[in-house]
Amino acid sequence: MPDAITIRPAAAGETPLVLEFIRELAVYERLEHQLVATVADLTAALVGPRPCAEVVFACLEGSPVGFALFCHTFSTLTGKPGIYLVDLFVRPPARGHGIGKRLLAWLARTALERGCARLEWEVLDWNAPSIAFYRGVGAVAQDEWITMRVSDAALERLARG
Repeated sequence: MPDAITIRPAAAGETPLVLEFIRELAVYERLEHQLVATVADLTAALVGPRPCAEVVFACLEGSPVGFALFCHTFSTLTGKPGIYLVDLFVRPPARGHGIGKRLLAWLARTALERGCARLEWEVLDWNAPSIAFYRGVGAVAQDEWITMRVSDAALERLARG
């Protein structure tokens, strides 16, 4: 089965499929009520004149069954870029075949090829299966860091100074 798994970059016309995967992940994470992204939004972000993220699909016998959406970060401590994994999702019927691990391995190789010092991501604190999976591949929780966010009206207020 692992030989039937391939990883490939999303093509320019596949933003509707990317949105399908994002929607499935949002349902799994109980965040569907926050999903407002559109195909137009994703097209602008992924294939516009200045793409800010990339997507790869994990395919089983040629059919996309998982995806990873990622972007670059920068560490002033290492002086090198990093890869930030925004989303990783494997459709439930395809789980248990090593697809998630293959996506992470692809991202790790890509990070090294691009001179990155790290590969990082966030996981919801209640998502025990994913936390166990990530620990199993050697990931270490960064419990001393707290994610901060400014959005919506607070973002607008901050921008006004």
